[in-house]
Amino acid sequence: MDAIKQKAQVWLNSPFDQNTKQQVQALINENPEELKDAFYKDLAFGTGGMRGIMGPGTNRINRYTLGKNTQGIAAYLKKTFPNEALKVAIAYDCRHNSQSLAQTVADVFSGNGIEVYLFEDLRPTPELSFTVKHLKCHCGIVLTASHNPPEYNGYKVYWQDGGQLVPPQDQEIIAEINQLTYDQIVFEPKPELIQNIGKNLDEAYINTVLEKVTFNTPTKAKKELSIVFTSLHGTSITLIPEVLKRAGYENLHIVEAQATPNGDFPTVKSPNPEEPEALEMALELAEEVNADIVIGTDPDSDRLGVGIRDKTGKMILLNGNQSMVLMTNFLLKQYTQQHELIGNEFIASTIVSTPLMQKLAEHYQVECKVGLTGFKWIAKMIKDFPEQKFIGGGEESFGYMVGDFVRDKDAVSATLLMCEMAALAKHENKSIYEQLISIYTTHGLYQEHLVSLVKKGITGAQEIKQMMEDLRANPPKEINGVNVIRLEDYSTSSALDLSQNKKSILDIPKSNVLIFYLEDGTKIAARPSGTEPKIKFYISVQTPLADADKYNQQKEILTQKIAQALTYFRLND
Repeated sequence: MDAIKQKAQVWLNSPFDQNTKQQVQALINENPEELKDAFYKDLAFGTGGMRGIMGPGTNRINRYTLGKNTQGIAAYLKKTFPNEALKVAIAYDCRHNSQSLAQTVADVFSGNGIEVYLFEDLRPTPELSFTVKHLKCHCGIVLTASHNPPEYNGYKVYWQDGGQLVPPQDQEIIAEINQLTYDQIVFEPKPELIQNIGKNLDEAYINTVLEKVTFNTPTKAKKELSIVFTSLHGTSITLIPEVLKRAGYENLHIVEAQATPNGDFPTVKSPNPEEPEALEMALELAEEVNADIVIGTDPDSDRLGVGIRDKTGKMILLNGNQSMVLMTNFLLKQYTQQHELIGNEFIASTIVSTPLMQKLAEHYQVECKVGLTGFKWIAKMIKDFPEQKFIGGGEESFGYMVGDFVRDKDAVSATLLMCEMAALAKHENKSIYEQLISIYTTHGLYQEHLVSLVKKGITGAQEIKQMMEDLRANPPKEINGVNVIRLEDYSTSSALDLSQNKKSILDIPKSNVLIFYLEDGTKIAARPSGTEPKIKFYISVQTPLADADKYNQQKEILTQKIAQALTYFRLND
């Protein structure tokens, strides 16, 4: 505790402002547990950048931790691009302090002689990725904590290609940041180097989305599709309604109670479209207006939740694996019909997402590249294989990327893609639901389930670490009577074939992930989150589905199999 107190006492002196000093002194005097959590470590870059609770401290989001990050990145940019006129783009979302923190970041970059393009108001995160490429910037920053609770904010760093930082660059930048002291941050801006941007970039982005994500859908089909949309108090309200309108979708019903950007997210427990509760108001409106499809996006508009009607007319929510498979299948089918698949295309997924993506790739004779969790790895695939054409890809956590004009998950283009798919299906007297069942009868019925265990603070981090250590020390040989035939440990880049006791190397960067493969096709992954205090378990089960009429029956069998796996790992307590 003495070391933590010494670390905190640094914040009682210059260059820290008076308010910060008072807050830290209050923690020292009155709240030792909060003091410990605020200073026991430095915020680190995770799967989706850096996220944390706002407040004073090295383990918090504030103008000093982000100022130090920015100062380090400025130094790194100068080393990496000597003698170049450096340019960065900065965007921010609807969260508390996002605008002021974005201004701080702009001030520090400009203070270091770097030209800054700062969005005049909140914007979806994918527009920042697009902007970095469009304006030929060296780097981009967006202030966002995605779907985290209201007390969080975050800092995501993009590079020249529009993709997020990947190793070894992230470690090189962290090393640069760690060399700095807080009094080395140049907070004094050079206003002449800061240029506000907005409408021009919106137009460029919207036009590109319309160009890349429309498929000769008849005007009548677009007009007949009834859509319910909610932005969940986030940034997508600035663009998605306009994109849909320009694409020809006039029958749009917006959940007005959730249409105003608000960092408190007052109508939901969590502004996360992965959570069914978040879309309750949208589903209610869908029944009132008899909508065909429901779409909800998270606060920074990179994830989307989708509701469709089943064959009985009931509105059901798709999970991220289902929506990813549907969108990928639709894109590949469109490319096939237009004779645009020539053999050098690829789709992309992640090690914890549904194996159905590989099945689609085999069917359409394209490659499926599989990487670690996070769209930065898909962006890296595009960068590393310029001779191949990227069609689309996603991950189970409700993110999708269409083409390569944005190098991150993008709910704006994915929303339009979903509407194109739904409109064409309805026009042909079919449905998205029928298309999903058709995919299952062709490739097998796959069902996935995710369990996220929240473990907050220092003790939580220790618990998560212990859980992973226990699984590595004593990996299961069988689960509910079914043999484990393969074990993959991404922390050591090693795979073990248990049937032959044969080891092999995993050609994927190291990460704290364990995956167990069972004899019956079940796949179970354990992975601590890179951006939240959680450990996640991903369960995928499968069975053939020869007859669409047997879907519910076979689905129930898979549901039971998932329940047994949850019991085995004690995840349903």
